[in-house]
Amino acid sequence: MSQSLTNFADLLRSVKESAVHLEMRDAYGVENEIEEFAAWRKGHRLDPSDRESWWRPWLDLVQEVTAKGVAMRRARIVSEPVSDYIRFEHHGTFTNAAAGEQIRWLSRREASDLKLPGNDFWLFDNRLVQFNIFDGEGRWVHTDQTDEPAVAQFCATAFRAVWERGIPHEKYNV
Repeated sequence: MSQSLTNFADLLRSVKESAVHLEMRDAYGVENEIEEFAAWRKGHRLDPSDRESWWRPWLDLVQEVTAKGVAMRRARIVSEPVSDYIRFEHHGTFTNAAAGEQIRWLSRREASDLKLPGNDFWLFDNRLVQFNIFDGEGRWVHTDQTDEPAVAQFCATAFRAVWERGIPHEKYNV
């Protein structure tokens, strides 16, 4: 990864108002999740009462950033019926919400008329876009960043459209 979690953490800590994340894949081959996904497929489930067993250091960072008033929102566009991977993500999303993130889900079918970028992205304070580029197997390839105003505006508009149609996590059933 060209940008380590530490660098990403520093970037996220620098945010003043908002950090939004749009995810549009039905599966990710992200290295740190492969073992967790395999365990989930074998029946392992997160214990809501055992916060220490949740995904660290990510959730600590989310809690730190949201505690200082930054709005963190994540929207996921998913195919339905959902993939096993999306069921796995849905199961664990309560941890993100507990840390302070707001999450919504949107059926891909409900997004057909939306103008969307070709890649997942983070948008920081409506000015800096970080695109996460994945290969066909869902493995992270690299990160592209831009502060080009037109690109930031396009991503902000796309995210807002998905967010407005999305179903809050606690109401979305897989």
